[in-house]
Amino acid sequence: MPLLVKGGKWVFGWVMVEPDAIIRIPPEAYVEYGFQAGEAVFITRGSQTSGGLGVGRWECLSHAQVSMQSRLIGQSRINSERQVVLPPNSSVMPGERLLEVRGSGLALGFIQRGMITEEALKHAEIEIF
Repeated sequence: MPLLVKGGKWVFGWVMVEPDAIIRIPPEAYVEYGFQAGEAVFITRGSQTSGGLGVGRWECLSHAQVSMQSRLIGQSRINSERQVVLPPNSSVMPGERLLEVRGSGLALGFIQRGMITEEALKHAEIEIF
């Protein structure tokens, strides 16, 4: 998992949003976040700066220090191929490329834009899932 710049975000890789609004979770992130096939997950809106969304386990959400209700946009399930179908009200479109980053610990981040994605574009070694 590359660290883009000193003191910056750790990234798992790029993911393409598939035609049916499906995103794939890379193996390393799947293990780190403790996801399980068939498990229900929550989907949150990303930050205003980076856009995108977060995917996390309900168990982690219950331990959040702040209310995530205002950012919650839906739920889904992880299938056996480490895929998640996004709710229709998510801010991402099929064919869009998102950068998967280590988030707050509550959710795996999938970001659309900003300084982090601009830096990631300079790193050809970042895997695409």
